[in-house]
Amino acid sequence: MKVPPLATLFDDLVARGTRTVVHLDRPFDLAPLHGTRHDLPALAALVRRTAGALHTAGVAEGDVVAVVKANHWDYVLLAAAIARLGAVPALLSDHLPPESLEVLLTRLAPAALVTTRAVLAAGDRRGVDLTGLVGCAIGIDGEHAGAVALAALRGDPPPLPVPRDPDAPLVVNHTSGTTGVPKLVVHTTRTLLAGIADAEATRLPVVTARPADVVCSAIAYAHGRAVPWTAAVLTRGPRELVVIADPDSAEPALRAHPPTTLEALPATYVRWHHLTGPGGPFAGVRLFVNTFDAVHPPTVRAFLAASARRYPVWLQVWGQTETGPITFRLLTRRAVARPARRHPTTRDLGRPAPGRTRLRVVDPRTLSDLPPGTPGLLLVRTPGTCVGYLGEQDRWHAKWTGGWWNTGDLGVRTPLGTVRLLDREVDLIPGLSSVELEDVLEDRIPRARECVVLGTPGSPPTPVVVTDDGTLDPRAWVRAQHDLPALADPVVLTWDQVPRTGTGKVRRHELRRALHHGDATFGTGQWT
Repeated sequence: MKVPPLATLFDDLVARGTRTVVHLDRPFDLAPLHGTRHDLPALAALVRRTAGALHTAGVAEGDVVAVVKANHWDYVLLAAAIARLGAVPALLSDHLPPESLEVLLTRLAPAALVTTRAVLAAGDRRGVDLTGLVGCAIGIDGEHAGAVALAALRGDPPPLPVPRDPDAPLVVNHTSGTTGVPKLVVHTTRTLLAGIADAEATRLPVVTARPADVVCSAIAYAHGRAVPWTAAVLTRGPRELVVIADPDSAEPALRAHPPTTLEALPATYVRWHHLTGPGGPFAGVRLFVNTFDAVHPPTVRAFLAASARRYPVWLQVWGQTETGPITFRLLTRRAVARPARRHPTTRDLGRPAPGRTRLRVVDPRTLSDLPPGTPGLLLVRTPGTCVGYLGEQDRWHAKWTGGWWNTGDLGVRTPLGTVRLLDREVDLIPGLSSVELEDVLEDRIPRARECVVLGTPGSPPTPVVVTDDGTLDPRAWVRAQHDLPALADPVVLTWDQVPRTGTGKVRRHELRRALHHGDATFGTGQWT
């Protein structure tokens, strides 16, 4: 089933008779007085009104419009409103520091910036005038020095939707930025909707949303997953959609609208571990989904156990902002049963999507193919691959080789044809896999909320163990690492002491600099 165009997504869904009801954990920043329950006609009207306001502000066909605000699904509504005008939305997380926003806005040269007073004030405190980098600044939540209030622009009827070429830029998203200033990823209708969303909207057993489903999402809505996910899931027309913007205050919404399918950031699953006990809000979940980052066996095990369904499953997806999903694997309770020995349970990423994605494992130096069982760089070919890095096209070309995309990840193809992830190339540890070590340590240290293993030339790998109170019983550590390769003494931190991106990913380079007073790695970082 084909998804509608972004510009008219909600109008077209209404015309098709889709009756999905949307529940929010808090009101939209875009419409703070409109409550937490919305039907699709109301959402379509909100998109049209917003498009009219942006048109009044002078946004025109071909313009770039940057959006920087607190995490919420209204990023997608704003993207649809901007696309309706024939302009290109560039969705940026407000978790980015003002200095990074300054770089990205300079590359974008947007005709308009839609933002909040908090974002502009944060820039002012750091000496970064974000309003001076854009044609006009529009405050969602009111006026600010140099910014006009969005409410003051409303009232004019929206213009008719402007059709766009399928190969013209549609949306710009940024990468996670774990290694520095994020890259600006350019997607088109052909790559983002036809290449990614259409495939996800195809009816498949188990993983596709059903008419009776209550579909819940708790992701970072500024990132590349949000638009294709929205288009695909609403095209399938589930009964209800539950949107979580603030994971730390989500419990009331989860209990009021218990989900049957749940997609969340790996970091959010970790933060929700306390909700996996008997009588929790996940008892009715038949399908859990994770994207964005690696997930470790204890997390998968806890959530599958929290479901009262007879056979709940976990869909593990590996992909990138640049490509969309690449491989899929369904995990069951049996698959993540506590192992009797070391094995990379969630490092086996499954197989490439049949009929749409191809994968090669190549030598990092020669890019020649390697046989099964030999570690190398992972290259992929998929119709969802982005068309460029805005302002850094040479960097994009360095990762695009004869129609194959260099993921920058290291892995191995097993004799059964599945893909086993080893590390990001920039984070590699010779002879080891940091992500496998992290799996094992998290399995063996029940109090650990997260484990991170950092490789630094000239010293043993450094394990960072994250606990609720920043302490770790030395005896627990001795038991956990007794048969592992030589590691440095663990660094024990709390969750908030670890530098993270807006999706909860650990900023490994920043953490390495803090611990080792430098950022030297074994990897080249050539394909980051």
